[in-house]
Amino acid sequence: MPPLPLIAAPATDPSAGYDGFIGWVLSLMETLGEVGVGVAVLIETFFPPIPSEAVLPGAGFLAWDGRMNVWWAIVAATLGALVGAWIWYAAGAALGRDRTRALIGRIWLLETNDFDRAEAFFARWGGVAVLFGRCVPLVRSFISIPAGIERMPFWRFTGYTALGSGVWNALWIGLGYGFGPAIKPVLERWSDVLSYAVLGVIALLVLWFILSRLRTRARQRATS
Repeated sequence: MPPLPLIAAPATDPSAGYDGFIGWVLSLMETLGEVGVGVAVLIETFFPPIPSEAVLPGAGFLAWDGRMNVWWAIVAATLGALVGAWIWYAAGAALGRDRTRALIGRIWLLETNDFDRAEAFFARWGGVAVLFGRCVPLVRSFISIPAGIERMPFWRFTGYTALGSGVWNALWIGLGYGFGPAIKPVLERWSDVLSYAVLGVIALLVLWFILSRLRTRARQRATS
C-alpha cells in the first residue's frame, strides 16, 4: 500500500483576530514580506495610533514561520522608521525656528515662552531626546520636528534615530520570532490595552496642562 501523501498544515494568517487598519497592515506584511514591514513602520510614523507593539511581533511570527528573514525584517523596519523621521525632520527644518515660534504664540493656551523652554530642553538633551524618544509611543513620531527646527546635524540625527529605532524594532520583532504562535493570543488581548493606556496617560497630561494654563491666566487677569 503506497504511503499517504503528506498534507501541509495551512499557513497561519497573522492578521486573523485583528480588525480594521491593524489587520490590513499585518496582511500587508504577509503579502510584501520584509518590504511590507518597512512600509508598516513608515505608516505608523504618520498615524501614531497604529501601535508598533501590535504590528512588529506579527513580522517576528512570519519570520518564525519561515515566510521572511528576521534580520532583514528588523533592517526593513528600521529603514521605514528612518524615512518617516527624515520627512518630519525636513518639515521642521523647512518651517524654521522663527515661524514655529510665531505659530506657537498664536495657538490657544500656548505662549512663545513654551517654545523657548522646549528649545532650551532640546538644546541640552537633543541627542538623548531623539534616542529615547524613538521608544515612546506618539513621541517617536514627532521628536524629529524639533530636531529639524534646531538643525541637529543630519548624520547625528540619523545615527540616534537608527539606533533607537533598531533597538525598539528588534525587541518587538524578536518577541514575535522567539515565541512564535504563542505570542499572538497575548497580543490580541493586550495590544489594545497598552495602546489605550498610553493614549489615556497622554490625554490626562494634556488635560492637566490645559487646566493649569487656564488657572495661570485667570490669576494674571485678577492681578492686572
